[in-house]
Amino acid sequence: MYSQGMHVPDSDPKPSPEPSRPARESHVPIPAVRRLSLYLRELEALRKKDSKTVSSRQLGTALGLTDAQVRKDLAYFGQFGRPGKGYDVSEMIARIRSILGTDRTWRALLVGAGHLGTALLSYRGFFGKGFEIVAAFDNNPAKIGTVVGVPPGIEIRPLDRLEEVVRDLRVQMAILCVPAPAAQELADRLVAAGIKGILNFAPVTLTIPDHVSVGSVDLAQRLEQLAFHISAKQLLDDAQQGG
Repeated sequence: MYSQGMHVPDSDPKPSPEPSRPARESHVPIPAVRRLSLYLRELEALRKKDSKTVSSRQLGTALGLTDAQVRKDLAYFGQFGRPGKGYDVSEMIARIRSILGTDRTWRALLVGAGHLGTALLSYRGFFGKGFEIVAAFDNNPAKIGTVVGVPPGIEIRPLDRLEEVVRDLRVQMAILCVPAPAAQELADRLVAAGIKGILNFAPVTLTIPDHVSVGSVDLAQRLEQLAFHISAKQLLDDAQQGG
């Protein structure tokens, strides 16, 4: 079954000599694109505190980056801020959301309404970020027809309606929460149906055509990396204490 305070203005935000370009262009390093999401999260937190401006140094400090790195990342996408004035928080939020493409609502579907899938359907934060889960699927007869998630909820549909729903609702994104053995076959179906991006929670590497984007979230792998860093720090602390 698939159910498984005060803000110091920036003294020198560096303008780019080139106009804004979309994040998908190949000249933009992938880490810089990923950090845009971090900048956006921090800017949204600042706006909730009624902060009007922010400096590259403040952004960098909050995220463990240098102010130079912040300015370099932003320069890939055009001119941000004004020398001696810093960055306007609300303007920055709008610009970054436009670059990321989240200034519109993206429809997504979810495949696999198990524990993880149900938790994702119940998460209230997607819509505020520009994403809406409009359909969910599972192969468990006991789940089909049930309504899950934030009211009014999403009705779980059978997998044989997958292609029909992608076509009728013009869905471009899918979230895959199925066991590893089923992931590739379902990914193939999603691609064939017209899905352009897949967020994969299955612990397996998918073979996907170049025209489709895929992001993988392996929770066990993330925990392994966390365990490594904790262990390495403990070994270092033990060595220092022993020395």
